[in-house]
Amino acid sequence: MREEYLLAALRMGAGADPVPEGVSAAARAVFGLRVPGGVPAGPVDLPVPQGARFAADAGTAQDEHAQAERAQPETAQGETTRPGTAQAGVRRFSADGLVIDVETTVTGGRMEVAGQVSPAPGPDATVEVRTPHIAKVRTPSGSGHFAVAGLPPGWVSVVCHRPGHPPVFTRWIHVHP
Repeated sequence: MREEYLLAALRMGAGADPVPEGVSAAARAVFGLRVPGGVPAGPVDLPVPQGARFAADAGTAQDEHAQAERAQPETAQGETTRPGTAQAGVRRFSADGLVIDVETTVTGGRMEVAGQVSPAPGPDATVEVRTPHIAKVRTPSGSGHFAVAGLPPGWVSVVCHRPGHPPVFTRWIHVHP
């Protein structure tokens, strides 16, 4: 879709011509965040790490407490966490033969994003960590790890660019301070 079609659709949907400048500016800003030709990576549940608190045969009060903690329906990011899945802050996405793990933290009012692309995307690949206002590009390590610090908390998405392949991008994750 081209920007002209977006604005025409806005005029038709709003029933106003011209569309109020604030609405068309917001639409243009959102339109600029898309990844043309990209492949959206869908979320994948992460298994809960095995440990003493999560042992299936423990049958103790600690186990019941752990089950109650896992049954929390809402995470800090507003996404649903199903019992048996990992805690908020770590997300996994998958598409086009790639798995993208993304971990977010907020320290001192700034967001840090670390993650791994697996299998490792190769020496000419880049990983773009983007917010609505800032995009930082990193070359992943030989094992596919990447990290970015100093971003403002809020919405973040990760895009993996590999030569000869369409970019693979995660959905937007909202990270609260």
